[in-house]
Amino acid sequence: MTQEHSAAAEGVDGVLAALADPTRRHLLDLLSAQGEATATTLAAQLPVSRQAVVKHLAALDAAGLVTGGRVGREVRYAVRPAALDATARWMAALAADWDRRLARIKRVAEAAEREARPPRG
Repeated sequence: MTQEHSAAAEGVDGVLAALADPTRRHLLDLLSAQGEATATTLAAQLPVSRQAVVKHLAALDAAGLVTGGRVGREVRYAVRPAALDATARWMAALAADWDRRLARIKRVAEAAEREARPPRG
């Protein structure tokens, strides 16, 4: 595995681990819809405390999914799409690889079936 491929895999691992939590997925949905928001604003829309939202946002930030920027006394969070895009590309490549493998299995099975048929005539 190349160093570049290994780094990409680690990024995907972090994104998938972050997205495994339903509260984090909900936070991403909220941020996508609102553009940017504070932890306080987000906590008002969820059944968890502001402190829990801050911890979830930190996990999303560590995975490269959100960014937080200070505006006065507030920290405003927004979605960073690059990590999601990279994960989507990885998933599409994985799906294409499986499609090729399954097509190859189908061709082998169909060839074996043709060879096993008794000749007509």
